[in-house]
Amino acid sequence: MDALDDTPAVEFRNVYISFDEKQVLSDISFQVARGGTLILLGVAGSGKSVLLKLVAGLLKPDSGEILVDGQDLVPIPEAQLGPFRKRMGIVFQEGALFDSLSVYENVAYPLREAGDRNENEIEKRVREVLGFVEMEAALEKMPSELSGGMRRRVSVARAIVSQPHLMLYDSPTAGLDPVTANTITVLLAKLRDFGHVSSIVVTHRIQDGYVLANFVYSPEKQTLVPPSSNGGAGSAPATRFLVLRDGGVYFEGTAAKLVAASDAFLRRFLV
Repeated sequence: MDALDDTPAVEFRNVYISFDEKQVLSDISFQVARGGTLILLGVAGSGKSVLLKLVAGLLKPDSGEILVDGQDLVPIPEAQLGPFRKRMGIVFQEGALFDSLSVYENVAYPLREAGDRNENEIEKRVREVLGFVEMEAALEKMPSELSGGMRRRVSVARAIVSQPHLMLYDSPTAGLDPVTANTITVLLAKLRDFGHVSSIVVTHRIQDGYVLANFVYSPEKQTLVPPSSNGGAGSAPATRFLVLRDGGVYFEGTAAKLVAASDAFLRRFLV
């Protein structure tokens, strides 16, 4: 058994951060189980994106501990965070593709940045991940030739090309029509169930969280099914919801607990 099996993929311990003397996050503590998913909710400006940047080491907290695979990243100098970031994939809200690079070059970029020089191996890996997100046919296209949903899928391919253990998604379905948004959610579940990747998902679409909490990916049907259905991936991995309010954790728990909540602030996320 892997020594990390029982170690949370991510753990925050009493994390505080402020900007210009304004407290953004205050006394934040939570865990993301290995292979599990945390759905992060909150109104605009509640600190969701800041939290993702803290996990990635792009920001340092004023105090507290941020553990990834059991190691506190806070005291580690920026120059030494590279090995930890290689374990992470980040999908930004707008995709953040390089407009001047083709789909192939966008996806290959992290491999080249990491020092890979074997072009045959790079091409093999790029084609593999583009196939995973069903975008191999767009290999030579430019981002301007892609729809919003296609760009989002290429962003996922670029994020997973280095085989991360942890995925950070910043509103991956924002601005997409319902059908395309569902396609992205299916892709997230596919990566979770067959890549065994831990995830933190910032979203404004509570339905995305419910889908991830209650369904698994079926390779036979190439869609999501209840865990007990034939062809599913077994029991659904641990999915928890965390709601931020006024810089603090207002709610943390399961989908069932959130649905049952009578609190007026929480109810606004359920409609």
